[in-house]
Amino acid sequence: MKKGDYGRLLRNRGAHQIPLASQTMFAELLQRAGDAEFDANFDERGRFYQTRSGAKAFWYYRRRFYGKEHNLYVGPVDDKTLSQRIERFQDIIKPDFRERRQLVRQLLTSGLPRPDFTSAAVIEALWKAGFFRLRGVLVGTVAFQCYAGMLGVRLPSAQLRTEDADFALDFAIAHKVGDTMPSILNVLHSVDESFKPVPHQSDLTRVSRFKSGSGFLVEFLTSNRGSDDYQSRPADMPALGGASAQPLRHLDFLIREPERSLLLYKGGIPVTVPAPERYAVHKVLLSSERKENPAKARKDVQQAETLIIVLRNERPYEMAEAWYEAWERGPRWREKMHAGLLRLSDEARKALHDAAAQANFYDEMEIKPGQMGLGEDY
Repeated sequence: MKKGDYGRLLRNRGAHQIPLASQTMFAELLQRAGDAEFDANFDERGRFYQTRSGAKAFWYYRRRFYGKEHNLYVGPVDDKTLSQRIERFQDIIKPDFRERRQLVRQLLTSGLPRPDFTSAAVIEALWKAGFFRLRGVLVGTVAFQCYAGMLGVRLPSAQLRTEDADFALDFAIAHKVGDTMPSILNVLHSVDESFKPVPHQSDLTRVSRFKSGSGFLVEFLTSNRGSDDYQSRPADMPALGGASAQPLRHLDFLIREPERSLLLYKGGIPVTVPAPERYAVHKVLLSSERKENPAKARKDVQQAETLIIVLRNERPYEMAEAWYEAWERGPRWREKMHAGLLRLSDEARKALHDAAAQANFYDEMEIKPGQMGLGEDY
């Protein structure tokens, strides 16, 4: 695809590339905000150590408070960014908040999205309470906003509007980390005292959703553990400070191998979001299921189309790989993906095929486009 064609496709979706200088600035801010987060949680008076659970190794931080040893979960050893930060943690200097705030202002001026106040304040509060440290993942439209800086594009404003914030945590992780957040309700009350728990219809003793007086909804989600019977019951989540989480099909695919990004609020809020190619595939899947909510289905399609077209140019192999992984999960997945494909524009369907072709994915996997559901008539 020629550079001019790529720019035309972006403009057709209401998206635009941002200058290279802004992309570099975003990467710098991401690094500095991560250092600030790390330094706030762990200081030189403690020490880091590794422990194993099965085949995986994890970092923990130990420090003595008031005569007692306390251990905090930090993250997996195979997270290279985290391990590098631990290796040099004695040399980390607290970044200047005012300088980071200036970088945020410049990035907003370049056209990157500004989160609404309530979303930003809720995410900041959960970040400070340890949600992302405990390997939580921001999902939904607020996560979509974070792809602008990661991918170097201005995203269409209509695709960024939301009145909720969704947070996901893998069920197994929530039960294994041996650490927990403070009370979720107390954390939300630090933002807005009107937040109230919304009891689950199937079990009034469990809460996975919280709603403010203005109608802003915060929901916690987790991966479904097999049978659809789990769909109707909220799951206990020891790491979530008293909150439960709603199990969802396909969520394990979405939050596998998430990436780091930033919410452009105050000095930059470090967040963890799904890989954009997984987000795109997940939205194609969801669009075929939202029969009762055509407005959300349209938004799913729009977000998927935008990401597919951007990723065809920025991450073609990863886009093809994520699509193929989902396609190979079986007949039920293929049925939903095929139905979702029919909702996409011709441009987006062609971009999916072109991503695989450009990355030599068909040749590498020794398959034809039809074996990925993409057809052979492009």
